[in-house]
This record gives sequence, structure tokens and C-alpha cells, in this order.
Amino acid sequence: MVYEPSSLLVLLLVGLIAGWLAGKIVRGAGFGIIADMAIGIVGAFFGSWLLARFGIFFGFGIIAAIINATIGAVILLAIVKLIRRI
Repeated sequence: MVYEPSSLLVLLLVGLIAGWLAGKIVRGAGFGIIADMAIGIVGAFFGSWLLARFGIFFGFGIIAAIINATIGAVILLAIVKLIRRI
């Protein structure tokens, strides 16, 4: 699968915003800009999958993508925070 540069840029932007927001929501779990962006990107996929399983739909567009990614990233950061305590 080949992605256009603009869609990759949007994915990185959404991941960056979602990772930063998740780092602020889950205090003390931020890992720096690069790791937060990676968590935001993985959170985007995870959040979209999880919310679809529960029948939750926020709509289309960049705002909906950021909301999905942020929810997924918050869940991932909470899991990572729990694992780091063990």
C-alpha cells in the first residue's frame, strides 16, 4: 500500500497532537515528543478499532481522528503506566 505524502503528514500531525494530549491527560506518562507521537499513531489505530467495537462514532475529519487517537493513546499510556509499576 502506497500512501501520499500529504496523508502521511496528516497521520503524523494527528499522532503528535493525540500523543501530546494523552501525555497531558495521563500525567507523568509522557515519554518525549517522538515516543508520544508514536503512541499517538498507535493510539489512532487502537482507538478507531476499540470505539468501532463499542459502536461509538465521532464522525469524519481531522477533529474526529484526533478524538479517536487521543482516546486510544490515553488507554495505551494507562496500560504502559500500569506495566511500568509492576
